[in-house]
Amino acid sequence: MHDALRRGASGAESGSADAWFKTTHWSTVLHAADSNDPTAEASLSRLCQTYWYPLYYYIRRLGHSPEDAQDLTQEFLARLVHKQYLKGVKQEKAKFRSFLLVALKGFLANEWDRANRLKRGGGQKLVSFDTQDTENRFLTEPVEEMSPEKAFERRWALALLSQVLGRLETEFCASSKAPLFEELKGLLSGEQTASSYAELGQRFGMSESNIKVIVHRLRRRYRELLREEVEATVDTPEEANEEIRHLFATLAS
Repeated sequence: MHDALRRGASGAESGSADAWFKTTHWSTVLHAADSNDPTAEASLSRLCQTYWYPLYYYIRRLGHSPEDAQDLTQEFLARLVHKQYLKGVKQEKAKFRSFLLVALKGFLANEWDRANRLKRGGGQKLVSFDTQDTENRFLTEPVEEMSPEKAFERRWALALLSQVLGRLETEFCASSKAPLFEELKGLLSGEQTASSYAELGQRFGMSESNIKVIVHRLRRRYRELLREEVEATVDTPEEANEEIRHLFATLAS
């Protein structure tokens, strides 16, 4: 399972980075943190909006109520985007995943004052929570015999793959092929479709060979986007290889 993830560890098929990648790369965010670059805060906000749920999940696993978990997540992200937690990170070259968890632990242990939560964050909301949907998502998660830290890493991996799949779907469905993408997306993680390529070809007015070509291109683009997404959260291509291997091991555990 997740063959595309495994192959991404050895591939360098990232191609030319798009505007999203250029402005949200973790190194770019760190470099801009101490400058007057107006894109720094927006870039960090973009990363936080992608990876907020693993933070919420971790806080809930520690035993906090749904309401407190949402408040804590919002306050932590508000402080993060205002650069209070970026000092000294550049020297350590931390992965964004590792940095977030360490910073969150410090925040929870030392800096949370419930009476001042709105004053400290100024009421700013980086993530638009739907209270019921967020908690329903948490409650429908499978029960796991793992530490909150391991659970965070697994949710991080799943959030990253969801982001990759969403970007791929946006690209593919721009050509009015949304129904076909729904049929084929399971193949990207090693699953099987309910229909054969020949059956899909008949249903969508294509030949079996055309369906195979589309699947091949989707898998290739999926690997490219996967690597691009990972590279946005680390500092070097070598760290990207290491991070992809780590994500694969996390999902397989």
